[in-house]
Formats: sequence, structure tokens, C-alpha cells
Amino acid sequence: MFEKILIANRGEIALRIHRACREMGISTVAVHSTADADAMHVRLADESVCIGPPSARDSYLNMPAILSAATITGADAIHPGLGFLAENAAFAEMVEEHGFTFIGPSPDHIRMMGDKIQAKKAAQQTGLPCVPGSDGPVQGDADALALARQIGYPVLVKAAGGGGGRGMQVAHSADELHRAIATARSEAKAAFGNDTVYLEKYLDHPRHIEIQIVADGLGNVVHLGERDCSLQRRHQKVLEEAPSPALNVAARERIGQRAVMAIRQLGYRSLGTLEFLYQDGEFYFIEMNTRLQVEHPITEEITGIDLVREQIRIASGAKLAFVQADVSIDGHAIECRINAEHPETFRPSPGTITNYHPPGGPGVRIDSPLYAGYKVPPYYDSLIAKLIVHGRTRNECMMRLRRALSECVIDGIDTTIALHQRVLADPAFIDGTYDIHWLEGRVG
Repeated sequence: MFEKILIANRGEIALRIHRACREMGISTVAVHSTADADAMHVRLADESVCIGPPSARDSYLNMPAILSAATITGADAIHPGLGFLAENAAFAEMVEEHGFTFIGPSPDHIRMMGDKIQAKKAAQQTGLPCVPGSDGPVQGDADALALARQIGYPVLVKAAGGGGGRGMQVAHSADELHRAIATARSEAKAAFGNDTVYLEKYLDHPRHIEIQIVADGLGNVVHLGERDCSLQRRHQKVLEEAPSPALNVAARERIGQRAVMAIRQLGYRSLGTLEFLYQDGEFYFIEMNTRLQVEHPITEEITGIDLVREQIRIASGAKLAFVQADVSIDGHAIECRINAEHPETFRPSPGTITNYHPPGGPGVRIDSPLYAGYKVPPYYDSLIAKLIVHGRTRNECMMRLRRALSECVIDGIDTTIALHQRVLADPAFIDGTYDIHWLEGRVG
């Protein structure tokens, strides 16, 4: 097992990884920008190293600085967390080349799944169902028009690299297709440095279902059920729950086993999440995330399995500590992503936390780096807390979450707590009948 792990990230996920390491008896190194010098994970880590100014490009994306920090502190391994360099194949290769262990999958698998076109081809080869669409990149307008006629409108233009909803445009007709492609290419080039796009059939009322898998690279692969991530604003997840109210036991087992077979066939190692659209009883693979997910806590709550701990164990060469028969779904869990944003305009709201009171009680967990006096910086993602609630039933979970949200105090900045309270009061959410387009019609 590792003796010292460098955490190449910030915020709540850096704190989550530190806590898992501490429980495993592993020392931690926190790297940070000058803007994060007083961050909670920096305060709690055994060692800390400043790697640059506030700009992520000059700090959390600064590969030489991170590798230098690992060298001078004598770290054994580097955990990339999520975002930043977590799905950067070049970084994973550099980590290994410098004699450290990258806590994640192989660079080859990161590279394969980081390109959505290649990921779709790999999924098809393993027998996973995919959304009807182009077999490769769109070469030009004539090619796009022919493909769209074949697929049938509406179509979705998607960036081959990256994610988070950037580089995605819907075209309902041939007249709209040219504009959609141009806009998607421009967004993709700006966000990912790659303007390659492809086409998929646009589904009008799907759920976004993802399957959590764990694989040790030794042939042992297990799925931990699904998460429903359909509550999205501008393709960004807002609230997730597990299990999905849209699936029954048979559907869950069917897609779970197909995911396991695909991952085993690929020879994958580490945590991974296969994402699907689910409509009219059918699953369609859309992408795979080769990292720890923001919403991983709800899977931990319903299975009792510490995903960060397993990720670290697997990276150290250990085999899976459990088999599929050991996994059972216990109750229901929901996660609310609380952002430093106005709950109606979604304007970013950095600033100083003047008062902080996290909720508590049975079945309530909050993953957050906040404390009174902490200054939320304006340079990074606006996520400041994840409120996770577990209950014996979905109804108990919802009632508990309402209570927890009412207890949560974060003063000094605007937050999206009020948005979550509105969602929880809506009949469509209460009934579990929402889809990925539902929230867009209710917020800006």
C-alpha cells in the first residue's frame, strides 16, 4: 500500500480524498494555488506545496509543478480527483514515467474514452447499444446533411472531445444544421482545443442513467447499480439520486451486467462510469467517465462501499475486496449540488462565508470545504458543497432532504439551496417522472 499520496485537486473532492487516505493510514500532500492557501484540505493535509497563481492553467493544470511537488515531498502516488487533469492521458503517462503511480485507469483507456467517437466505437465492439448516429467525425456540410437525413431530425451535434455540455447543439431541420455545426465547432475549439464534431439522434424525453463499475484489471469487475442524473441545467447535473425511480430490478440488472461484460472485455482497471440515455425501455450508451464522479457519494450510501478507498487499493495492485454477490442496494440516496450562484439568475457569487452551519442528523452527509471566514475564490468551478441524504425509502429520503436543506446555513454569498427546495416541492420530482429536459423548462 502507498505511504504518501499527492492530491492534485482542490475543494470538496480534495478533502474527500484526504479523508479516505487518513482512514487508510496514508499521508497526504496538498497542492494549491495562492488563492487556495487557506483551503480546508490544505490545512488538514500532512504537507502542502504551492504550485502557482490563481489561474488553473498556471496551477492545477501545471503538470511540471505538480510532478515537482510529488518529487520534493517523496510521494508514492498521485490522485487526480476529478476535473482538471483527471482525464488527461498525457498527464497519466507523465506521472508513470516519473516513477509515481497514477490513481486511475491506464493512459490508453483514458485516451480511448476521452474521445467520444472512439468511445462509441469501443462500446459498439463490446456489444453496448448506442444512440443512432454518425460512425465518425462530420467532414463537412454535405456529409452532415446526408447523415442527418439518414438519422432523422432532430439531431444533436456533439464535440468529440470534452464534456459538460460544451460543444453540443440541437438542429431540428436542415436549415438549422449549418448553424448548429458552426456553433458546436467554435465552442469545442475554445473549450477543448479540438473542433471535431459528430451527429447523434436527439432523444426527446430520455433519462440520464449512469452505471458505476469497479474493476481491478485482474478480470474482476463489479457494478454498483445506477445513478439517475436527469436533473440538469444546460447539460450540467444539478441533483442526482440512486437508485433511479425510472428503473425496476430487471432493467437494473440487465444494464449492469452488460456494463460489466463490456468493461471486462476492455481489460479496464479502476473506477469508471458508463453513461446512458434511457427512453421507452431502451438504453443507449453515450460516454464513459474514467474517473471518480462528483455524484459518487450516493452510490456509497446505498451500497456501503467506499469508492475512493477501492480506487486507491486497486491502484496499489490489490484485487477487488468484494464480488457481485456481495453488492446489495439499501434504501435510497439523493445528492444536491450546492453552488455559489444566485438561485434564479445563476450569476456566480464568490465571497467570504460569514456564517456556516451544516445540517446533521440521521442519514445526512455533507461533503464541503466551507468554514466561517473562508473566501470562495472566483477562479474555479462554483460547486461549494454536496448535500447527500440517505433514507430507507425514496419518500423518507425526500422528507429528510427537505429538512436538511432547511437547516443548512451558508451566509455571505448566494447559493442554489433555494433552487433545490423548489425542485423537491415539484410534483414531477415527487412522482419521479422528470427527464433530462424537465429542469430546463423551469429555470433559466
